Amino acid sequence: MGLRIVLLDDEPKMGKILRRVLEREGHSVRTATEPAAALEAIEREGADLLLTDLKMPGMDGLEVMRRARERVPDLDVIMMTAYATAETAVEAMKQGAADYLIKPFANEELIMVVARVAETRGLRAENRQLKDSLESQAAPRDIVAVSPAMREVMTRVRKVAASNVSVLLRGESGTGKEVLALAIHAGGPRRDKPLVKINCGALPETLLESELFGHTRGAFTGAIETRKGLFEQADGGTIFLDEVGELSPALQVKLLRVLQSGEFQRVGDAQTFRVDVRVIAATHRVLEEMIEEGTFRSDLYYRLNVVPIEIPPLRERPEDVPALIDHFLARIRRRDGQVVNLAPAAFDRLLRYHWPGNIRELENALEHACVMCDGNTIEVRDLPQSVQHGVAPGQAAAETAAPRGGETLEDIERRVLIEALEATGYNHTRAARKLGITRRTLGYRMDKYRIPRRAPNRGEPTQGEA
Repeated sequence: MGLRIVLLDDEPKMGKILRRVLEREGHSVRTATEPAAALEAIEREGADLLLTDLKMPGMDGLEVMRRARERVPDLDVIMMTAYATAETAVEAMKQGAADYLIKPFANEELIMVVARVAETRGLRAENRQLKDSLESQAAPRDIVAVSPAMREVMTRVRKVAASNVSVLLRGESGTGKEVLALAIHAGGPRRDKPLVKINCGALPETLLESELFGHTRGAFTGAIETRKGLFEQADGGTIFLDEVGELSPALQVKLLRVLQSGEFQRVGDAQTFRVDVRVIAATHRVLEEMIEEGTFRSDLYYRLNVVPIEIPPLRERPEDVPALIDHFLARIRRRDGQVVNLAPAAFDRLLRYHWPGNIRELENALEHACVMCDGNTIEVRDLPQSVQHGVAPGQAAAETAAPRGGETLEDIERRVLIEALEATGYNHTRAARKLGITRRTLGYRMDKYRIPRRAPNRGEPTQGEA
């Protein structure tokens, strides 16, 4: 692994020689002849390793190490000295130096000592990743499943967790797909192995390919070191691919190969690597429509969709809202020591709001309210404007759902369903998306209100109806 090294030596010639040696090994090196310049470089650009002379005019290496560590606590330090004694070596190591070199030293000795530091840093990074993965396994306790719909989801999660098959989590943004992915990993046979996560829609294609599959040194501008991708890091464990529907066609091919054979190649490398990784994918997109449009591969879809789990939006499971409110307020209390209660009117607004942003929006609304409230009680005025007025951001104040004289709630719902169907030519997929519900829910409500499956006076069904 290439390191970012700051090299401090008051002899410019020596600094240039050592820099060339280290850069040939794939490290990025900045040189300085004065302590102040080295400290400034560390503070401005960061560093993994400080290679410093022990004896220098003005400030010795031990003091430089102390000040550098104030700027970058995780910094490793190697001391160089021509005056080494057992006492100076012990003192340097006691104060936290990773190693020391006695001048004059051979290039091979320098390379070996720096390589040991790189290996140790790599192990520390792996340990941190494993620790984060193990801590993230507490997340399943955060799942609230009061409603029948979510209890059914959790039953499915428990069953699939015990296996090694691929899982596709489907649902709107903010419904809790990542938390369920953590629950599946934590309840499965790979629970003691790494869990790595990535949002496939958050990076450009070239960076995403490198992030997933790694790259070899020199594969592209800035690739100064060979780097393992997330699939290698997850070997033996699980990878969670959020928003898998955003993958480009080229990356879909590479992902399909991993799913079929466990094989892949790093960017810029002809060597084939093998991994054993469980894939959990998630999307808010309708992948079947993307297949019809030619933007998502059907063979990849079938590999990912071994066990699909549909997560209902929050508006379709209102029974979960009170429990989620209690859960998030308890979390805020544990984190901040802030004990807050909800005024009845504020609680009522939270129950009545339709939560287009789902659980994430509810959590953010409560965080907002806790910051804005003056005492220990959240009032209506403390809630976000959208929740106060029951209108989501970007939603028109007066919608087709506005009640008309003499209409019951059932009348309003039936009218809204018919208007959405008419606006989409009775295309059920598009109508469901327009209403913000699943096709299954749309079908249920059409049956409930005895709305015809086809447009009146039309014999042939519209594509996507059934």
